[in-house]
Amino acid sequence: MALLEVKHISKRVDGNIIIDDISFEQQALQKIAIAGESGAGKTTLLKMITGHIQPTGGSILFDGERVAGPEEKLMPGHKRMGYLSQHYELLNHYRVEELIWFENHLDEAEAKQLFKICRVDHLLHRKTNYLSGGEKQRIALCMLLVKQPGLLVLDEPFSNLDPVHTSTLKDVLDDITGRLKITCMLTSHDPHDTLSWADMILVIKQGKLLQQGSPQELYHRPVNEYVAGMFGKYNLLKPATAALFGIDTRGNTVMTRPENFRIYKTGSGVKGIINKVSFWGSFYEMEVWIDDTKLTVRSDSGEWRNGDKVFVGIS
Repeated sequence: MALLEVKHISKRVDGNIIIDDISFEQQALQKIAIAGESGAGKTTLLKMITGHIQPTGGSILFDGERVAGPEEKLMPGHKRMGYLSQHYELLNHYRVEELIWFENHLDEAEAKQLFKICRVDHLLHRKTNYLSGGEKQRIALCMLLVKQPGLLVLDEPFSNLDPVHTSTLKDVLDDITGRLKITCMLTSHDPHDTLSWADMILVIKQGKLLQQGSPQELYHRPVNEYVAGMFGKYNLLKPATAALFGIDTRGNTVMTRPENFRIYKTGSGVKGIINKVSFWGSFYEMEVWIDDTKLTVRSDSGEWRNGDKVFVGIS
């Protein structure tokens, strides 16, 4: 039996559809990411799952029991789920240890291990008004984990973090699932946050579930351009252009990723000309024109320049 079962869940507000008949399951320790643009319905979906918003239709089961919404109980939320909103707040002028121990359900040894996992053990005596945004977020996370939730749900946890704090939080989440054995779910619109972390990704648009599957499935075999664009740049090849590369599209337009192409100074391939070169750290990205078709191509080499005539092949 799945740990979490979302069955035909929907939400309407003043006649407007916010979430439209979404179903999925989450197994214990499976890491799920929900991707979608701003306004897609990600936050509403999480709040229904955790019992903070009443669904209009459908049902949610956690560990075999139905999750009640706020219209059915005095205090909204599920006692075995930890929900961290992207708009969390900490009380000012309190020491960190005061806030954490107030909710603590762990013995001293377990709590010390948790403080290390959350990278807050060196912050316990500091007051909350002297913390960075990333430190405050890890403390808010720790305050949820001392209650020993069965499911941790995070809404856009990386959205306001710099690269250093983002990397730290990703390490923390890996330890939460790996060492503490707590199942996690999060939302994000950034492919760097979802592709490398999740076991399964759900993509939603305007409240509808468009596709769900492994990161590899969604990256290489998206069902449409919206899903493709959620996980990075892509090229659309019309049948005539695809035929130049020996691809039989049967009259359809096909999608390729920039890394599917190779460029050469000489040899066989389709003739093109480089219009723009961009440096992205670990790779270079070229805008290559083949007749009236613009392709985005990636290369490890920095030898290319604007105006270079090249040959393009596809892997």
